[in-house]
Amino acid sequence: MKVVILAGGLGSRLSEETTVRPKPLVEIGGNPIIWHIMNIYAHHGMTDFIVCAGYKGYMLKEYFANFVLHNSDFTADFSSNTLQYHDRGAPGWRVTVIDTGQSSMTGGRLRHIRDHLDPGESFCMTYGDGVGDIDLTAELAFHRSHGLMATMCAVQPPARFGAIITDGIRVTAFSEKMPGEGPRINGGFFILEPPVIDLIEGDDTIWEAGPLEQLASMGQLAAYEHNGFWQPMDTLRERHQLEELWRSGAAPWKVWA
Repeated sequence: MKVVILAGGLGSRLSEETTVRPKPLVEIGGNPIIWHIMNIYAHHGMTDFIVCAGYKGYMLKEYFANFVLHNSDFTADFSSNTLQYHDRGAPGWRVTVIDTGQSSMTGGRLRHIRDHLDPGESFCMTYGDGVGDIDLTAELAFHRSHGLMATMCAVQPPARFGAIITDGIRVTAFSEKMPGEGPRINGGFFILEPPVIDLIEGDDTIWEAGPLEQLASMGQLAAYEHNGFWQPMDTLRERHQLEELWRSGAAPWKVWA
């Protein structure tokens, strides 16, 4: 099963980092967030990736082109112009990087990689800036059970503000806002059937505003409810939160060994 990762946006809300690199290459614990996302999928046996590049896409190409080199010991024999790897530390992934345009919207990027999908086979799609401990094996089983064109991981947004407890006009206590309050939102981690791409008109199509709404109106969009950890990296504050979780050794999204 192929996994499509949207990795071409500007990441303007994280401009402190994204002026010099695409957001999927912003590091958490010394590795780009896209590496974390790919490890989540690989843990569930999904290792054939299509990366939709755009803004500073050459950096994504260079990262993956040199991935084995940077994660392995090697001997370079200059006399014979050969390179021998030792104890390869790179995972057994297959990664296709496609330039989907500098200004394409999320739907347009998906449309660009149509020919790289397997006809008639479901595929995964997610954003290059969010992590979670989603049970992708269970989500795939859920998708196959309902027979619809699309499944979206529906998550509870992470708590940002605490709550106050009052008695009349008096504040009596403060309480952390608990996950599970409020409506669910689009958490990415989609499972899709190839015909959904027919709903994308062109590069200017926004996946969330056009095709996703059409799928919902057609009764072809299912919600897989995830009640565990989920966190996007839209801002520097959120990047720092993820970094602290990783440093603590208790990163909830680290489902791999």
